[in-house]
Amino acid sequence: MKKIPVGVDDFKKLRENDFYCVDKTLFIKELLDMRGEINVFTRPRRFGKTLNLSMLCSFFEKESARTEAGSNSGLFDGLLIMDAGEEYTKHMGQYPVIFLSLKSGTQSDFEMAYDCIIDEIIQEFRRHNAVLESDRLTEDEKEQFIRLRSRKASKAE
Repeated sequence: MKKIPVGVDDFKKLRENDFYCVDKTLFIKELLDMRGEINVFTRPRRFGKTLNLSMLCSFFEKESARTEAGSNSGLFDGLLIMDAGEEYTKHMGQYPVIFLSLKSGTQSDFEMAYDCIIDEIIQEFRRHNAVLESDRLTEDEKEQFIRLRSRKASKAE
C-alpha cells in the first residue's frame, strides 16, 4: 500500500519508498527547452521547491558525484520524462550538480545560520571529491578546493 509523503522532500526517498507522488518530471523537459542562463524558482512555503530541485539533481547529476553507488536512472522508470525522447534523456547523469538548500539557514541568530550554510557548502564539496582527480582544475584550484572542503578556507574564499 502506498504511503502519503508528508514532509518528504527527497526525490530518491520518495521513489524508493513507494510514496504517492504527482509526476512533475516534464518540468525537466521544460527546463531544457527554456535554456535559461539563470532559472529562479519561486513558490510559496511547502509548495515542493526542494522536492523539485531534488528531482532535478537526481536526473542531471553525474554518477561520480553521488554519495551512494548506483545509477539514479531507475528512479525515473515509468515517469513522463522517460517518454519525452532521447534529446532529453541523454542529459541524465551528465552534469555535476551543486544542490544547496537554505533550510539549514533558519537558525536563531546569524552566526548559527552562517555556520549551517557553510556546513551545507562543505558537504557539497565533499560530494564532488572526484573533481580533484580530474585535469580540469589547476593545482592552485585543487588546493583551494581542499581548503574549502576541510573548513580551512578564509571567509573571502
